[in-house]
Amino acid sequence: MEQRLSLITLGVRDLVRSRAFYTEGLGWVPSELSNENVVFYQCAGVVFGLYGWDALAEDAALDSAEGSGFRGVALAYNTRSREDVDDVLALAARAGATIAKPAEEAFWGGYSGYFADPDGHLWEIAWNPGFTIDADGHVTLPN
Repeated sequence: MEQRLSLITLGVRDLVRSRAFYTEGLGWVPSELSNENVVFYQCAGVVFGLYGWDALAEDAALDSAEGSGFRGVALAYNTRSREDVDDVLALAARAGATIAKPAEEAFWGGYSGYFADPDGHLWEIAWNPGFTIDADGHVTLPN
């Protein structure tokens, strides 16, 4: 597993409000991949995303209720191939992670799963055929 971070996704209670905060308030420019369900911002070599709180919990196969352990944040590691997703999840499990959601085909056309580190911090391991990863591990959203 390369030492890098691909995405930081915040689970937000009100996507319209959060998009306005980052876009109009802070002046960030959303990616053309953004839609009514998700907002992406290219932040140098890392992607920052906004996704509904409940939708993010559901994607990770976790309970979204307050006090359930879900923290509303997922870090993501994007792999260079579909097969690498399974390899990284297996590596994390051997290292002591809990597999929150085994890898599966994703509705957005990729392949992903989730693990929680020993402190419960959530990581999505994903292969997205539409994202470019350069030699240094920087993720670039398509235009």
